[in-house]
Order: sequence, then C-alpha cells, then structure tokens
Amino acid sequence: MTDDRPAWARRITAERQARDWSQRDAVRALRAHAPTELPAEDSMIRQWKRWESGQAPNDFYQPIIAATLGTVTHALFPAPSRRDGGKEILAASGMETLEIVSRLNRSDVDSATLDALRITTDRLCSEYPYMPSAQLLIEGRQWLRRVVDLHTKSLTLAQHREVLALSGWLALLVGCVEYDTGDRHAAESTRRAALSLASEADHPELAGWAHEMRAWFALTTGDYRGVIAAAQAGAGVAANHGVAVQLAGQEAKAWARLGDRRQVEVALDKGRRLLEGMPPPENLDNHFVVDPAKFDFYSMDCYRLVGEDRLARMLAEEVLRTGTDFDGTERSPMRNSEARVTLAVAAAREGDLEQALIHGERALQGDRQSVPSLIMTSREVAAVMRQRYSTEPGAQNYLNRLQELGREKPGFLPS
Repeated sequence: MTDDRPAWARRITAERQARDWSQRDAVRALRAHAPTELPAEDSMIRQWKRWESGQAPNDFYQPIIAATLGTVTHALFPAPSRRDGGKEILAASGMETLEIVSRLNRSDVDSATLDALRITTDRLCSEYPYMPSAQLLIEGRQWLRRVVDLHTKSLTLAQHREVLALSGWLALLVGCVEYDTGDRHAAESTRRAALSLASEADHPELAGWAHEMRAWFALTTGDYRGVIAAAQAGAGVAANHGVAVQLAGQEAKAWARLGDRRQVEVALDKGRRLLEGMPPPENLDNHFVVDPAKFDFYSMDCYRLVGEDRLARMLAEEVLRTGTDFDGTERSPMRNSEARVTLAVAAAREGDLEQALIHGERALQGDRQSVPSLIMTSREVAAVMRQRYSTEPGAQNYLNRLQELGREKPGFLPS
C-alpha cells in the first residue's frame, strides 16, 4: 500500500513516532515553541491530524512545527530550488568556455568576462557533490590559474576585489577536493591561500569558509577541541553569513564526539536559529551555500553519536530521500554515504548484522567520496562490529575492507 502523502507530512509523522510522542504530546511540544497563544488542545490535536494527513500548514505554523521537531522551515517545507545546467554560462553570458579564455588573454577585462567567470565558479562549486574528484580537481586548478593570472591585467579597484574573491572561492573548492582525495598537506596549503585572499579582499564570508575547512580537517583527524576553536574563529568573522550555520554544525559534531550532549544541543540550536532567519538560497547545489536540508545532515550525525538511534535513523532516511532524484540518481552521494553509515550503526546496535553490513558496504561504494569523512564515520560501524560481531565472517570482511580503504589514504587509517 503506497503512502501518497506529501514528504513533509510523512516526515512529521516519522519525527513524532521517533520521539515516542502521541499527537497530544506533539501539540504540547508545539505550544512550547509558539510565539503566541494557540487554540485549545483538542482543536490543535485535530489540526495536527490534518497536517499528518497531508493538509499543508500555513506560514504561521510552518516555522513552529520545524522548531518543535528541531529543524528549520525550509528543510521541512522546502522552497523550489534552482538547478544549474551545463549550458548556463552560455545562456547567461553568451560565451562559450573558449571565448572566456580568449577574453582572459586580453590586456584588460570587461564586466561581461567577470560575469562569465562568476557563473563558471558557481558551476564548479555546484558540481562538487557529484563530479568525480580527479576531473573536478583538474578543472578547478585550471580555472584557478586563469583567474589568478588576471592579477597581472589592468583592473579597476572593484575588479581587483572581484578577482580576489573569485580566486578565493576556487581555492576553497580545490582545497576541499584535495582533502577528499587524501592530500592533506596540499589541502591545508590551499586553505591558507584562500584565507589570505579573503583577508586581502576584505571578504568575511570567504574567511568564514576557510575557517570551516579548518574545522572539517580537525574533525576528521580527531582534534575535536581544534574543531571548536576553528568554528568559533569563523563565527567571529562571518557571523551574519550562511557559513556560520555550518560552523555551528561542525561545532555540534565535535561536542558530540566529546560526549557533551548539552553543548551539542546548544550548538545545533544556534545553527537552527541562524538558518531560520535567512532566506532560502537560490542555488542549493553550490557547496558553499548552506541549504536547509543540510541541517538535518548535521543533526543526524550528532544524534547517531549520542545514541539517539531512532532519531538518527529517521534523519538518515530523510537525507537519502532529499539526496536522491526520482529516477534514483544521487544528487548528494557523499551525504548519502554518511546516511548509510548511520543506518548501519543503528542496525548493528539493534542486533541486525545483515542490515548493518548491507548499509555499511553500500556506503563504501560510489565514485564520489570524501575519504576522510567516510572513514571517520565508518569507525563507528567498525567499533560496534568489533564489540558485538567479532567472530562473524561478514563483520570481519567489512573490517578488512575499511582497513584497505585506510591504507589507500595514509593518515586516515581507522583505529
């Protein structure tokens, strides 16, 4: 029997059940987050039932429901997204790549060329989630060299700052892909270059993302205090930008690994409040844009670590749903891999080794991976496997697979 309710209605039900709430419990929790007095309880229970059946809540109730469930409005009730195709450069600027490169070789640069470069940079950053790492690294470095060469041209002050910013975004992208492929030293050098460009361009958002990269590097190498320091430094320079939400998410992940549940909730709530106050981004694909669905991804990681397996599993299923197109194509393969790790951990803890192995093995598949992040999260599956299933051949095969992956990328070998 199919459930043809809207995705948000199915999620509201799943969220309530994961918390062991009755509909009356849900209404009482809703009331605690409402800015004004709500109708009588029985009336609100009928209203909640209508929402779960698929009748859309109005703009007043949507943010209250999201806050009650610990998420943000546009994650639960997503706005239409803009998906950039490969033809956007030509459509928006009238230029093919060859013409852009030809214009870059001139002695001066016009606004149309800079517009084309801006669109190219946005396209590359939007291809980060799914383009094969080797290909994206080649393209990213090529365009970074071309943009950096513009510093030798005759530029106005405004153009100079724009070129610095474009160089910074491309450097951040290249650094992320370098780290995904296990080249830690190159990634840190590129990150430092991006931070320097951000400082020269007086660009707080760029600087914030450079600090976020430092937090990510620290997280995957087990330096959890370093994560918190980097997140707080980034928030200090980019408090009014979307990156502050991701910095809060990284901080929450670090506190979860340090075992401080209260600080996890503080950091997540800080990120949720920041994101709730921001308009939905135009391009959800850009890696340096915090889309609302990513907040569920942060929460999933934290709930898994603090042992809230039902909530973590429910959010993992939501991450997989939003990260997969109707035809099965994965839009966010790296997020999906970590969601499968979460499902594997939950299954292993519940005693279902078969499902744990299915999800764990599936997480290790695919051409687009962030190896450090994947190994970091897979350690949790490995720990449960060693503790509960050490004599099982399937568990041993999975552990050997992780060891092989770690040996392929020295420095990320799971303990």
